[in-house]
Order: sequence, then C-alpha cells, then structure tokens
Amino acid sequence: MSPSERPVEAEQPRLALQGIGKSFGAVTVLQDVDLDLYAGHVLALAGENGAGKSTLMKVLSGVHQADAGAIRLHGREVRFTTPRQAMDAGIAIIHQELNLVPTLSAGENIFLGREPLTAWGSVDWRRLFREAAALLEELEQPIDPRAPVSALSIGQQQMVEIARALSLDAEIIVMDEPTDALTDVETAVLERVVASLRAAGKSLVLITHRLAEIFRMCDDVAVLRDGRLVHQGPTAESNEDRLIQQMVGRELADRYPYERPQAGDVVLEVEHLVAPGVEDVSFTARAGEVLGFGGLMGAGRTEMCRALCGDVARRAGRVRVKGREVRFASPQQGLEAGLVYVPEDRKQSGLVLDHSVADNMSLTALPAFCGPLGVVRHGRERRAIEHYVEAFRIKLSDARQPVKTLSGGNQQKVSLAKALMPEPEIVILDEPTRGVDVGAKREIYLLINRLKRQGKCVLLISSEMPELIGLSDRILVLANGHISGEFTRDEATQEKIMTAAAHVATPMET
Repeated sequence: MSPSERPVEAEQPRLALQGIGKSFGAVTVLQDVDLDLYAGHVLALAGENGAGKSTLMKVLSGVHQADAGAIRLHGREVRFTTPRQAMDAGIAIIHQELNLVPTLSAGENIFLGREPLTAWGSVDWRRLFREAAALLEELEQPIDPRAPVSALSIGQQQMVEIARALSLDAEIIVMDEPTDALTDVETAVLERVVASLRAAGKSLVLITHRLAEIFRMCDDVAVLRDGRLVHQGPTAESNEDRLIQQMVGRELADRYPYERPQAGDVVLEVEHLVAPGVEDVSFTARAGEVLGFGGLMGAGRTEMCRALCGDVARRAGRVRVKGREVRFASPQQGLEAGLVYVPEDRKQSGLVLDHSVADNMSLTALPAFCGPLGVVRHGRERRAIEHYVEAFRIKLSDARQPVKTLSGGNQQKVSLAKALMPEPEIVILDEPTRGVDVGAKREIYLLINRLKRQGKCVLLISSEMPELIGLSDRILVLANGHISGEFTRDEATQEKIMTAAAHVATPMET
C-alpha cells in the first residue's frame, strides 16, 4: 500500500505526545511538542540536526524523561522511566548510533536480554539461531546468525538492529536514520519491510534526512525546528521545497550550488594503485577541481582513499603529490604532505568522542598553534576554533563540551573543521553529508565551492547520486576495485553512473 492510499484514521491516535518539553541544563531542546501517531501509518519526523528529533524519540522510549507534557498510549497516560518499560509496552526504537555488542553473534544481539530458554532454564541456542535466521531472511540478508557482529559491515549491522526491533513484535517502531549506512539494495529491502509492517497495522516513525524517502515511504510528516513542532500533516499535501522551508525557516534556492572550476595544475597522480579492495586504479586530479567518485558499497572507493592517505599500505602503484612521488606510512605523513582524508565513519575514525569539541578541532593543526618551545598558543587556537564554529554553524553550548554530546550532523561539521584547519591542498571527502540535514548539507556544498575557489583539489565520494552529479566537475565510477566509467559533468546521468557501477569486469578486462 502506497502512502497515497492512506488508511482511514481512527478517532483517536494509537500514540499521542502532548506538550512535551525537555531541557538539559540551561539548553531547552524540546518545547510544547504535540505529536499523533495512528495505527497503520508511517510518520516521518523531519528537521535539521539539533532540532530535537532524536531527543523526542528518546523521551518516548524511556531513555530520557520529559520535564513537561504527557504520553498517551491507547488513550491512557503512561510514563516510562526505563527503555525496558517502553519495550514491554510495545515500543521499539532503532537508534541512529548502533547499539550492538561487537563480540557477540548477530543472533545473540537480536535476542540480547530476551534469550529463549529450555525447560531446564538454559539458553535454547538452537531456537535462538533458528529464529534469528528467520528474521534475517525476512530482511533478505544472507547473514549467518552465528557470525560475530564485528565481522559484519556497517550496513549489515544496521540490518541486525532492525531484526532485533522486529523480534520484539512491537506495535510502535521508531527508526532513526535507518538507511544512513545501507546500500541502495538494502534500502529497497527496508522499504518493502516498512510497507509490510504498515499493512499489518503497525505504527512507524521514520527519522531521515533523505527527503525522497519521506515521500516514498511515509503517510504523514511532522517537522521540528529548534525544538518546536512547526508542521504535521499528510505527505500528499506537501513537497520537498515546502518541507525544506519548514525545516530551516527559509527558502533554500539551488539545492546543489555548483561553480565552474578554474583550470589548475595536476596536483595528484595515481598510477595502477593496488591495495586491499583496490585492484588497479589510475587517475589525475587538478587544483580547483572537484573529482567525484561513484559506485556501489564495496566497490573500493573508501579502500582507495585509505590507501591514498596512508591509512592502509598499498601493494603496488605510484602516487605523486605536486609531481613528487610519495608513499605514506600513516595519515599523519599524508597530512604533512598536504593531503587529508575525512572518513565516512566519524564515530570510529574521524573523532575522539570523549574529548571536547575544541580538542577535536585543533588536533590536526596543533603544530601551527605552538610557539618555538612547543607551548600551545591558546589564544590563537581559540580564535581558530571560534571561526570554524561560526563558519560551519555548529550548534553547541560550549566548545569544551564532549563532541559525543552533539547531534550527528554537528559532529560531522567538527570532523570537517578538524580536517581543514591545517589548510591541506588535497581534501578527500568520504560521504561528507551522511546523516546531515538539508541546511547543513548546503553549508558543506558552499564550503566545497570555497575550497575550489582557493585552488584546493577535492575528491568527493558520495552515494547520493544527485549530490555527486550536482557538485562534481568530473566523475569516476568504481566497480570491483576498478574504474569502470568516467564522465564529464555534462555527460553524467544517473543511468550512466548506475550502469558503470553495476559493471563486472571480465578476465580479459582485468
């Protein structure tokens, strides 16, 4: 059933949030929020990073307690002081940040704390793995339920999280950025699962920054801005432009603000690069150019970047930076040569989560802030941090707060600022807008344009096809560790890129 074929609403919602308010210290995160959720409906919860979406769902699921307002389930007021209470009431939440135990198997994670028992009180492992396999099969995942989670890809781990939610047989399921780490194929599977759950009468809340998903998957949309609900209504009565305006409080013209490049010298030359996941890649990139890289997950894009910056050793090939052949043994050596890599996984690779925003930002540029005796000039460091906080519109209460307390999009901005502070000449951006709202995306796009004007060379990896086409001067497509296609901006279309991305090299071509 498509969102346009919306079920007739019952007289009362299955779930009603009424006047919800929540503050953390002096920071008000939610203010007088009303939200209704009906049986057999998918509700999109939209808003910029820091708008309060995740906090509202954490209030619903018992992670946080509201300072004001009420939660009504089937017309009765309820108050959850623990996630377990919400779970027992039929509410399951899939958090944006994966909440798995890496050393346990997929099956153990799915039934963690709810393991089926034998008549003698021990864990019924046969039943556990059998039921886990059935859930993963429902999600069309060829995952061995006995495999440790640490051996799975980020996308597969997300599917394990979803399987865990399905195992609860909850009547209300909240998905916070569920497609953020999924491939297009996995996303299509998830859409089918959502449609099936809707048809079964479940109530779903979908938090996503991907606007096209809202109109494909959701019956209704609610928009939060600065902790307040500014809109709730049927998706059929809205469109992307109107939704963006409600989210950011202003109209965003020109979603992909492209600027023509100023032809510059070749600053990066890659010849027959071979590394784990990369079979044979050659290309050149110029100053003042955005060179885009497309391809399916596992095509070798991230592996190529890690080999270029020295994060993994390359097995063969040559790399030249400004005409000088280089071989980096670490990302630090790459940074010293003017090449920086902003990884796609900011949590694991981009940031030190327990450290402050300020410490994270200045980490790569500390030598520039030190005097002759190695003493940090804190005034200079502070001014640089303040500049990036203002330029990137990073929402925080204090630069000394731990970076893990920021929203996902604001963490991404800190990761970008950290990379750019040393003023590198070559900037590799791996999925720079993943988990970032439309307003912050535009700021990142304008930043990319500014880097072009400054004569920087930008390598852009993006799985969002409109973004890749909208920002790149040239696009290279990877498949199975090889370059399978190259397109100028004028030549590139989604169809051409997908055809090249699906290309499988034959033995004659390798």
